[in-house]
Amino acid sequence: MTAHAYDAVVLAGGAAKRLGGADKPGLRVGGRRLLDRVLGACADAAVTVVVGSRRPTARVVRWTREDPPGGGPLAALDAGLRQVTARVVLVLSADLPFLSAATVRGLLAALDGPPEGRADSGGPGPRGGPGPADGPGSAGSPGSLGGRDSTDGPDSTDGPDSTGAPGAGDKADAVVLVDADGRDQPLVAAYRTEPLRRELALLAAEHGGLAHLPLRLLTAELTLHRLPGPDAAASSFDCDTWEDIAAARARIREHGNVLDEWIATVKDELGIELDVDTGVLLDLARDAAHGVARPAAPLTTFLVGYAAGRAGGSAAEVATAVRKAAALAERWAEESPDGPASGPEKTAG
Repeated sequence: MTAHAYDAVVLAGGAAKRLGGADKPGLRVGGRRLLDRVLGACADAAVTVVVGSRRPTARVVRWTREDPPGGGPLAALDAGLRQVTARVVLVLSADLPFLSAATVRGLLAALDGPPEGRADSGGPGPRGGPGPADGPGSAGSPGSLGGRDSTDGPDSTDGPDSTGAPGAGDKADAVVLVDADGRDQPLVAAYRTEPLRRELALLAAEHGGLAHLPLRLLTAELTLHRLPGPDAAASSFDCDTWEDIAAARARIREHGNVLDEWIATVKDELGIELDVDTGVLLDLARDAAHGVARPAAPLTTFLVGYAAGRAGGSAAEVATAVRKAAALAERWAEESPDGPASGPEKTAG
């Protein structure tokens, strides 16, 4: 369960210039499209709006487009917000291969924590108007996914320094993820919907529209809470280049990650939400392979899953089926000529 009933807006447009115009949200990492990986992390959103061209997705979403098409992340966000009604909205880019549901829950839960102040806009003007060219993570040019395909430089708004802290009883307008370099990621963030709408309306009024405005303007006047954490570096990793895609594909196959990633991918593909103790299942597979025969390992785990599904499919049913099958494998092994000498068959004579 999350701390809020929330809607989600996922920005999936952009020209992907540094990927040669490839369909970035449709690229696969670990066998799943980048967009589907992001949608999996926010699967419990009441409504999910994807801003971009329609494409197949693993779950049902609403589609919309920014005006004008290719107008950058603020125009895209404005289009997405027109489709949501919840008081809290999660805003994500569609190129986050390692975004986790735990990070999403953390962003939503932290929205009720004390804010750290207003973001330093880092530029001139009455509301922190346009400053230096924005790097990847901003809307510095048309047709970019969060503008991050268009220029070189940091993937975010300015760093975590803040000024003008609000009163102690105030609530934050937004919680933004902080990446490994300490930079805010406004496209991995939870916002209170009405302050976000007001800020976009003010920016549109001041600049004559939202098209091609830099992303950093979005949080310049919002009270923020910043969320670092052990998952921040992974969850904020985005794919702007083919090198990023290759790095993500390599990382997902690392020894420490591959089983968790594979199980998560299979569950997503099969529409399974059950949390399973993979260690227990691996132990069962080992016992079946050693005590019976190697092919018994996958067959036994399949039968355990089938039995648990027939019984209701909960984690408790899985655990019960595993215990029964493990005990059977142990009894089977005891009867083997090479098994433990624990039963009467081994001690007699």
